[in-house]
Amino acid sequence: MSAPAPRCQNLVLVKENSVFGVRAAALWGYTWCEELAGRSHVVLPEGGTELDLRSVYSATTPRVELVPSIPGTLWQPADSGVHHLGYWSDDVAADSAALVRRGHPCEALGVRPDGTAHWAFHRGPQGPRIELVTRALQPVLERVWAAGGQPS
Repeated sequence: MSAPAPRCQNLVLVKENSVFGVRAAALWGYTWCEELAGRSHVVLPEGGTELDLRSVYSATTPRVELVPSIPGTLWQPADSGVHHLGYWSDDVAADSAALVRRGHPCEALGVRPDGTAHWAFHRGPQGPRIELVTRALQPVLERVWAAGGQPS
């Protein structure tokens, strides 16, 4: 695994996006993009499944992603409040394998219909999870963040 790429976002996993979003707006002047939502094929340790994933990114930096919790999955609030740190990856499969070799098991892998990994979550012995996100999504998300809305 090469040196970590610049961070793409920090995630705060919340029970409801609106409460944290209102607080962050009031305290730090955060503004929020429109919610992104969709059904995703996710490979978990117990096998593949389809999940309805939703998130709201901040238009303000440092970038924050709010995701409502999903019972029975890794998408549950973290004790620290920070669920994961996201990093761009030029090769999610290779970087994910490197994290596994270093003692950070993969908890979830987002795959495209052709089986290509486009994001992965890893949990180490301490600290927040690490999310690897394919760099191919960087220009799409940067357009969303700049426009404060949906991808074009």
